[in-house]
Amino acid sequence: MKKIINKNKLIDKFKMHTKDAGSTQVQISILTERIKYLTTHFSKNKKDKHSNTGLNKLIIKRKKLLDYLNRKKPEDYQKLIKQLDLRK
Repeated sequence: MKKIINKNKLIDKFKMHTKDAGSTQVQISILTERIKYLTTHFSKNKKDKHSNTGLNKLIIKRKKLLDYLNRKKPEDYQKLIKQLDLRK
């Protein structure tokens, strides 16, 4: 339940218009929160290799979306990087 509420807050924060739920910025913000959750999960569960595989897939997907956003809208890319505190 907590993840759904957090996801809705992210959609509200990063949406481009009123009915937006799947823009690149929204997808990147949701993936970033999921990645942060999994990294804290691994501090307690070091031997969880299956979740580690999923984490790597999420990181690759976020990287592709960030590259796409940087190609199409570089100013939105810079703004999103600052909002999410990503190193780029």
